[in-house]
Amino acid sequence: MIVPDTKWSPDLSAAGRSKYKALAEAIREGIVSGQLMAGTKLPPVRELAYQIGVTPGTVARAYSMMTDEGRLIAEIGRGTFVAGRTKVEPVADVPLINTVDETIADFRSSRVPDVGQGLIIDAALMKIAQSHRRRHINYPTQETDLEAREAVVDWLSTVELGTVDADHVVLANGAQNACIMALLSELSGPTPVILTEDLAYPGVRHAARLLRAKVFGVAMDDHGIIPEALAAAYREHGGQVLVTAPEVHSPTTIKTPLERKQQIAEVARALNIVIVDDDCHSTVKSDVPSYRAILPEQTYYVSSLTKSVTGALRFGFAVAPQGRGAVLRQVAQSAHYGVSQPVVDLCCALIRSGDAARIRADVAEAVAQRVRHAVNMLGRWNIKWREDAPFIYLQLPTGWRASSFMAACEVRGILVKPADEFALPEDRAPNAVRLAIGTCVSEKRFIAAIAEIDTMLGNPESRIDN
Repeated sequence: MIVPDTKWSPDLSAAGRSKYKALAEAIREGIVSGQLMAGTKLPPVRELAYQIGVTPGTVARAYSMMTDEGRLIAEIGRGTFVAGRTKVEPVADVPLINTVDETIADFRSSRVPDVGQGLIIDAALMKIAQSHRRRHINYPTQETDLEAREAVVDWLSTVELGTVDADHVVLANGAQNACIMALLSELSGPTPVILTEDLAYPGVRHAARLLRAKVFGVAMDDHGIIPEALAAAYREHGGQVLVTAPEVHSPTTIKTPLERKQQIAEVARALNIVIVDDDCHSTVKSDVPSYRAILPEQTYYVSSLTKSVTGALRFGFAVAPQGRGAVLRQVAQSAHYGVSQPVVDLCCALIRSGDAARIRADVAEAVAQRVRHAVNMLGRWNIKWREDAPFIYLQLPTGWRASSFMAACEVRGILVKPADEFALPEDRAPNAVRLAIGTCVSEKRFIAAIAEIDTMLGNPESRIDN
């Protein structure tokens, strides 16, 4: 018996080589016969594979085929269900933006600290309004955003990207939009596949859903994605694109060293996997070349001003692989006609004047200061941190589960982000939480909240063996 309360148990002993098709047919027959009723939850991929003696890839392909047919529904964080005549409504995914509430210590969203950039932006807006350049009437074009793209090239001088000029740069409405444009440029086929870290920013799932793509996790260690795991994931699932955050990985703060990047690049080159290097959290100069420098013909570099200057302007950019700039520009034009010209002019002015660089330096110092405060108070616990990463990864001690810890924090006016929200479907989440130190509360409230977290960690509400 492999499905609770049913007598359905597929026999694939005579299935030949196409066992995934045989399993798919068994699911169809189970639905038609009434053994698999609408809403029935099917076993996780690995559990079913073990029970019927096939590989996880076989079960995953059968589930994927049945999902494409509309006979199954895959729900993020819940599992795979029989759709039947009435499809199971999918649950809402993790929101990417949380409302700012100054009365609570919200450690969920990684917001840029307030270092006075609001007044600087207001002054820049007034100056642009008085410039009378008459560019704020018609659609933005490749000519009207050229200055901004050149400014972005200068802005990226802190990143080793290989040969880059303005023609490689395409502007976007934030890094998420830039990532989606890169994916649109490369994904093809009825069911494209995206690979990413097995703990990944939820935005990857949102992007995959919009593009009707499947997303599968790749195992990591303390240096980031494991090259052998990437090759194995490709063999099992396929994959046209790898979306990865090697400079500041969220939630773990891991930074992938050069040697590991070179190994990943070799796997990507051999398997013809395009890399989308998501570098949205960096605020300081990197000492490790980007994938764009190591594998320039197969890498998109994506970033924005959101974590280093301001999230309000939604100004991002993608650096295309060598020879792919025209394709990425066409995708951007088809998607949204270009970034708003007043926003483009404002961000160009902030970069050219040096204001953006000064804000970035102040933000980096504010982040480092808060990280130091947090580490000084939570240093006795199992944490991963860097002064240039705007969050701390906290492995919970014995006695706490992420869900109960999150609930206990909320009662005390503290909001945290459990590792569950970064885990992909079918992957197990670590017993951990991420604390984004850019919470908008005052320094006094921030320190008090960290002290409260420290006290809670030492006094679990129940004794649970991890």
